[in-house]
Amino acid sequence: MGGISGEREVSLASGVQVTRALREAGHEVVGVDTNRGVLSAAEEGAILDSGVRDPNPPDDSEDVLRTGDLGALMRDPLLTGTEVVFLALHGGRGEDGTVQTLLDLAGIPFVGSDRVGCALSMDKDLSKRLLRDAGVPTPDWITVKGREEGHARLGEVVQRLGLPVIVKPPSGGSTQGLSLAHDEVELQEALGKALEYEEQVLFERYVQGREVTVGILGDHALPVGEIIPEHELFDYECKYRPGMAQEIFPADLPPDVAVRIQNDALVAHGALRLREFSRVDFILAPDGTAWCLEANALPGMTGNSLLPKAAQAAGITFSDLCHRVAEMALKRGVDQRGV
Repeated sequence: MGGISGEREVSLASGVQVTRALREAGHEVVGVDTNRGVLSAAEEGAILDSGVRDPNPPDDSEDVLRTGDLGALMRDPLLTGTEVVFLALHGGRGEDGTVQTLLDLAGIPFVGSDRVGCALSMDKDLSKRLLRDAGVPTPDWITVKGREEGHARLGEVVQRLGLPVIVKPPSGGSTQGLSLAHDEVELQEALGKALEYEEQVLFERYVQGREVTVGILGDHALPVGEIIPEHELFDYECKYRPGMAQEIFPADLPPDVAVRIQNDALVAHGALRLREFSRVDFILAPDGTAWCLEANALPGMTGNSLLPKAAQAAGITFSDLCHRVAEMALKRGVDQRGV
C-alpha cells in the first residue's frame, strides 16, 4: 500500500482496511507501505482513524517501486515465508505493471492483474482502443501530447467532440487532474490542469446520463451499482467523503439492461486481460447505450469504495471478498509452479 503516486492516501486507506479484513478471515498479515516499510500496529491504527485524506504525495521521497529494490523489502524478517502479496496500490508504478513485473521476477504470487493487464487498463487511450475493437461502446476521444499540440488541436476538440468535454490525464486515477470544460476558456484551463499530472492529455466526449459501475470477481459480474454524486462529476471529494454521493447497489434498472451492462463489463475485463478482480465504469445514456469509461485493475478497497459495496449486494462480506481474492492468487501461484 501507499507508495508515492497521487493516489497514495486512497491506497493507504485501502491497504489498512484490507489488512484488517484478512486478519478477520484468519490470515497472518503484514502491512507494508512501499514508501516507508513495514507498518506498526500504531501506524495502521492512525491510518484507519484518519480515513482518506486529501492527496498529498511525498514528492521528494523514494520508494521500492521507483528504486526497484523489492529484494531488500522482502528480506525483512517479518515477511519471511510470504505466500501472497495483496496489492492495494493505486496509480503510478503500483498500478501500471511495474510492481507486478518485480513480483513476477521474484516468483511471488500477488493478487490482481499482471503487468500486461495493468498497463493496458492504466493507459486510457490504449484501453479505449481495445474496448472499441471488442465491441464495447466507449465515448469518442482525442489524445494529445504536450502543451503545444494541445493548444493547436483545441479547435478540433470542440468541432469533433463538442462542449462540454471531459479533459483528463490518460493514466490518472481517482479523477485527479480531470475537468469538465463547458466553454473554450475552461477548456484552456482544463488542459493546463491535466498537464500538471502528465505529458499526455485525453479529451473525451461528455455523455450525460446515469453513472453505473460493475465489479468483477473471478469470472462473475457483481450486481450493477449506480452513483449519484453531489457534484456535477463523481470527483475526488464525492468518491471519498461520506455523504457526498449516493451509491445504490443494486441499481434500479430493468433486468435486461443490468445483464447487458454486466456482459459488457465482462467483455471489457477480458479485452484488457484483467484477472481475479476489477471494476468497470459506465455512463448509461438516455437512449439506453452503456458507454464504457474505464476499467480499474486495482479498484479502491476502502469502506467507501464501490467494489466492496457491489460484493455486499451479492451477499459477500468485505472480509470474505478479500479472502477470496487472496485465495485465487494463491491457487494461481501453486498452479503456475505445478506443485
